[in-house]
Formats: sequence, C-alpha cells, structure tokens
Amino acid sequence: MSPIYHRRLALLGALCLALAACAGPVSTSRVDPKVVLRELDQSAITSGKPSLPTRNVLYEHGLFEAFDDRPAAAIAELHRAMVAARGDQEMLFALAELSFLYGQATKKRDHYLAAAVYAYAFLFPEKAGDPGPGRFDPRLRTAADLYNWALILSFRAANGSEVVPQGGTFELPFGRLEVAFDPAALRAGDRELFGFVPIGELEVHGLAMRYRWPGLGAPLAASTRPIDASKPGRDLVAPRLKVAVTALLRIAEARRALVQGELLTSRLELHLAWDAESVSVAGERVPLELEPTAAIALTFTGMPVMEIETLGFLGRLTGALAERPPLASTTPYKPGLIPVVFVHGTESSVVRWAEMYNRLLADPEIRSRFQFWFFQYDSGNPIVLSSLLLRDSLAKAVARLDPQGKDPALRKMVLIGHSQGGLLVKMQVVNTGDRIWDSVSKKPLDQLDLSDKTRELLRRAMFVEPLPEVARVVFICTPHRGSFVAGRNLIRNLVRALVALPTNLAGADADLVRNRDALQPGVSLVVPSAVDNMSPHHHFIRTLQDIPVASSVMVNSLIAIETDGPVEQGNDGVVEYKSAHIEPVESELIVRPSPHSTQGNPHTIEEVRRILRLHMGLKTGTTPLEVR
Repeated sequence: MSPIYHRRLALLGALCLALAACAGPVSTSRVDPKVVLRELDQSAITSGKPSLPTRNVLYEHGLFEAFDDRPAAAIAELHRAMVAARGDQEMLFALAELSFLYGQATKKRDHYLAAAVYAYAFLFPEKAGDPGPGRFDPRLRTAADLYNWALILSFRAANGSEVVPQGGTFELPFGRLEVAFDPAALRAGDRELFGFVPIGELEVHGLAMRYRWPGLGAPLAASTRPIDASKPGRDLVAPRLKVAVTALLRIAEARRALVQGELLTSRLELHLAWDAESVSVAGERVPLELEPTAAIALTFTGMPVMEIETLGFLGRLTGALAERPPLASTTPYKPGLIPVVFVHGTESSVVRWAEMYNRLLADPEIRSRFQFWFFQYDSGNPIVLSSLLLRDSLAKAVARLDPQGKDPALRKMVLIGHSQGGLLVKMQVVNTGDRIWDSVSKKPLDQLDLSDKTRELLRRAMFVEPLPEVARVVFICTPHRGSFVAGRNLIRNLVRALVALPTNLAGADADLVRNRDALQPGVSLVVPSAVDNMSPHHHFIRTLQDIPVASSVMVNSLIAIETDGPVEQGNDGVVEYKSAHIEPVESELIVRPSPHSTQGNPHTIEEVRRILRLHMGLKTGTTPLEVR
C-alpha cells in the first residue's frame, strides 16, 4: 500500500473524528411510555421535584442551577420577574412549586404560605385580565394540590398531628399575609368542632373503596362535642364521629396584590361536608376537596370492636361504652332528608355497615336525599326488649327533631336490618295483637300477678302496632323462621349462662315464678336470650313468622347463600334460604356466593343502593341478575 494511500486514509479518519465531535447532542430514543409519562407527570407533589413547566421557567430566567445552590435567592429573583411581568401565570405556577419545595426542605411556614398564595393567584386571575389556565392544563390539578397541602402545612400544630385554624398576621418571604378567622366557624349546630386531623395523608384499611372528591381546600376530619353538655340539643350526631371538613383560605385579589406589592388579606373558612360541597370563588363554582372514606375510617380507628360486639352481646359493657346512645346519626338533622336506619345483627356492631355506608355516601343523589342513622344495642337481650328499644329510640328522635310534625321526610323512614336486626325491624311494622303474648301465657296480661313496672314493660314490648313513620324495610339474611345455629341446644344453653339480663328486667324472674301456672306448656321460667328467640323451635319466632308486615310498608329482601346446589336448599352458614325467604316482597335478591355477614359484599351494597334510589323515584340502572 502506497504512502499516499496511508496519508489519505489518515486524513479521512481525522475528518470523521472532527465530524463526530461536531455532531449535535439533541436526539431521541424509544423507551417504555411509562418512563416518558413519569417525566411529564412529575411535580413537587408527586415526586418532590419541579415539574417540566417549572423547570422551563427556571431555564428561561437562568435560574436552574441557582435554585439548587441558592433556592431562597432564586425564588426572590423569580418573584421580582413575575411582578415585572404583571403576574405572569407561568411564573406564578413555578413560584408555587418552588416555594412548596423550599418549605419542605426548610420546614418554614412562610414559604408554605407563599406557595398557597402563588397557587391561588395562578388558579384565580380575578380582575387582572389574564384568562387563566385552560381546563385541560395539567397544572390546574397540581396547583390545587399545592394550595391544599400548603394550607395543611401552614396551619399544622407543633406536634404535627393536627391542623389549628387561626387568624393573625403572618410573615411571607416578600411581605405579610393577614388571615381573618371567625371562631364561630368552629360551631356546627349544637356542637363545636375540635381536633382537626389532615386526612388526605392517611392510609385507609378495611374499606375496599376509597372515595375522594377532588377540589380546592385542605381536607380535614374534626371531632365534635356539645357546646353545652347539659343541653344535648336536637341532633343525634354520634359522639365518636369524625366530621369531614374542608379548610379554605380565600385571598382577596391575590394576583393584583402580588403585583402591586400590597398587604395580602385573606379569610380562613371551614366548610362542613354536610353543609356544602362547593363554594363560589372569583365568580365561578368551585368544588371543595373532601375525603369522606378517610373520615369514616378515622371514626372507627381505635374503636374496641371486639369488646363492643362480644361484651355488648353478653350485656356486660362497662364505662363509656355502656353509655353509648342507642341511635346515632352521621349528620345533624336537616329537614327534608329521609332517615335510613341500619340495625346490626347478633354479636355485631355499627362497624359492619361501614363499607355499605361508604358506598352510599359516594352517590350524590342518595346523600342529598337521605340521612343515615345507626341503631346499636346489646344483641343478647330478648328480641322483644331490643325491638322496644328501637321503637322508643325512633319515636323519641322524631319527637325531638320535629316536635311540630312539619317534616314529611321523617315519615318515610327506611329500616335496614341484618340477621337479628331484621327481626327487630319487622317488629316495627307488624300488628301483633295478642298473638305474641298468647304464645307465652294462657291468661291475659291484666290478670297476672306482676309489678306495675313489669306489666307495663311487657305491654309495650309484646303488644305492638306498625310505626307510622316507617315506609320501607329491607331484610338482609333475616332468620324469619329461625336460625339452625340458634337451634342447637349447646349454643342456647351456653349463651343463656353467659348473658347478663338488662336492669329493666330486674325482678322479672320472681314475677315469672309467681305466675308459673299461667305459662303455656313448654315455656321456660327463665327469661330467654335473643339466641333462644331465634331457635326454630321457640314460641317467639314461630309466632312472629306468621304475622305479616303491614300492607302499607314496602318490603325488600336480600338472602346470602354460600352453599352449592339449588337455592331452595341453600344457606349462608347461619340462616337457611327457606327461613330468610318471605312473601310478599317487592324484590328478593340472592347474593351468591356469600356468607352470612354479607353487608360488605358489592352485590349486597349495590342492591341496597338500588332500593334507596327506587324509594326516591330515581333511575336504578339494570335489574340485578338474581332478583326473584
């Protein structure tokens, strides 16, 4: 090979190297779409890093490296540029993100508050003449999240577990913010709010569905207590209830004040979920951020469920638990809302309704038409006694809430009972006449040698007429003809030995002994437990099964079956189909496969939802597959 050829080859190689060195660094490469989406979606909220729009703003103003090295100075410089640009929305969004990130790094409230101010100004241009971001701009949701979280962190208590609503003058990196707060906002009817917990950051366990209503404001859950403990007021709000609340900081003409360098003024508002789900801001209707599922879960957090259910069944609850109200509501009374009353079963509690309540609350048409009440009782007591407690509780609630009888919604109640709870519900909508009494005694009540207290108790418990306030009942796995589990002698005898009789039955044993000659054959001198009552052979269940529900009341039935084979021969592990099946009913849904505790089953929940919508004449969707 000639020397000339070698020189040419060397020159060619040098040229290639030079051309390679001059090649542009911009290129693309194909990657998994998730990688690209992750980069496009990153933000101070989702990843702890600035979003791409904010990175762009930093580069445009030569502040990208400066934010890493001198974040406070970079933010201050960008603020000055925003003012010079008369409130440019690109810079407002970037300032909101960067202030939030710097607040997280330094734990300084002034930067969290600044993030809230910038985000609010970005979201609501008000009179600045800027049309604001378009409705498809992803920064809208990010800005709302920045605002919501900045509020929580700005007003968080020193211990970090609660938010403390308060007013005052607060320092900002570029000025001051005056916050007005009316302590009257802490009042909710006859109760006051306290202990505000930020619930957006809580994990939820035990509920399959988590509902979040996206919007503006810091989602919180507050405890409540009577303003005057000696005056309980008219509401039935459960003492343990955690109320969903949204904190909103309304900033007057934020963008204009920022540009003019004026004192920023604002008002901190508290909005209860049961009062409003949206507010008017800068001439538009804005939804409030709410976390109803987290509030429900927080309500039950720490509740001694096993103690309540087991000792409640045995009648041995002590202390504050023994004083729990028999009837509790999730909201204060509001005229026009129909009560839906949930009645739990044997050795159970209100907790078993949580999944169903969570789903029903998520239906805006249902929650705007119904109020939800929960009945709790010692489930080992005789059924006639527990049903009397339910009857008295409902009657007292109506008299207390609507003493003048002006609210027709209170006369359209829906009672939903599971298992034994269904029997309590049935006792509210039947006319027993003297049939239950005759199944026990050969003599009329007035002819027995009884104390006045016992005579009156028996009269009220065993001679009942339909409650006029009840318009519909829903039976879930109800043992209308008894439970084969309760029919086992070993179970009945064990329960009878363990259950403690309620105080209002004190002396009943002595009354029975004095009148033993009046008892029907086979009736024991021992006061029966609820398990006795639910034995297929017991005189109570054998009498009640033949008493029809009043014709004025609509009836729906749900029956769980966990066994294979024909439905008519099936059972749910506690109650047989042939025991739970009654006629006539508006509908009967077979939930299969499902055990006895079916309240959390999606098919059960959706059927109850369908029934409630039907009760209000709303669209119910498709008919369930196994309705008979």
